[in-house]
Amino acid sequence: MESADEMEADVAAKPRPSELACIQPGSYLLELSLDWIVLRASENVHHLLSESHVTLIDEPLESFVRAQTLHDIRNLFSRLSGTLGVARAYRVRLTDDPDLVDIAFQLSDGRVLLEAVPSPESGVGEAFGTVGGLIAGLGDSSGQSLLDGGCRRMRALTGYDRVTLTIGDRRAESTRGAFASAADPADLPMIVADANAAGVPLFPRDEEESSVGDALMRAPSREQQDKLGADGIRAILRVPFDSNGSSGEFCCESRTPREPNFEVHAAAELFAQLFAMRLQIDSLKG
Repeated sequence: MESADEMEADVAAKPRPSELACIQPGSYLLELSLDWIVLRASENVHHLLSESHVTLIDEPLESFVRAQTLHDIRNLFSRLSGTLGVARAYRVRLTDDPDLVDIAFQLSDGRVLLEAVPSPESGVGEAFGTVGGLIAGLGDSSGQSLLDGGCRRMRALTGYDRVTLTIGDRRAESTRGAFASAADPADLPMIVADANAAGVPLFPRDEEESSVGDALMRAPSREQQDKLGADGIRAILRVPFDSNGSSGEFCCESRTPREPNFEVHAAAELFAQLFAMRLQIDSLKG
């Protein structure tokens, strides 16, 4: 029988709820093996698959998802194999439920991370349709003017209140109204829909080996939530890119919560990739 001191030590060693691996509410996560067996699931997944998170564990995903849908997703995933990218599929019907979801999935540490968010009711395809025109508008820009123009156009694309661009020691900003200070994007999730919202734990909760840290919609830590709140920031969209071996990033910030939108994030990534090419062209002119 354990002593009181031993019991206290056991309790102290267990993670508190705020330290558990969590995702943001309004999103769902499944962590799968390479043969698509469910290893972990967010505890709200019953809203997505009409099955308890407990029921899913160690079962094949095909037992809970429409056969044609899973076939299409796996085909898309097979084209992703060997890369570090994130694949996305839009307006997907996973079950016989009429609700549609957008999906993002990636390979991480030998596991498949599959995330889902509700599909927007309108505006599908609009974000991608504007990227070409926004990049074309930068054709005559160079130097700091190119950075400033990139920020303005990223803000127009995403609709966020402020966009900060950093690449090396260079910086630009486009903002609507004043903020307390700029957020430090380091270690933040790629998408934060509402910095004030409590995270949804993953099950099993005591699983040590997990790839949830790479999830687009992992929940920010309590410390990160407090810092964003102090800066007057409720939502974040991060868009890293690489140009001539230098790491850059667009950090989009909003004073109000934003519904997670995988299409807008993908369009922002495309804009950033094309913008990186414009930076390379500009560097050759110098």
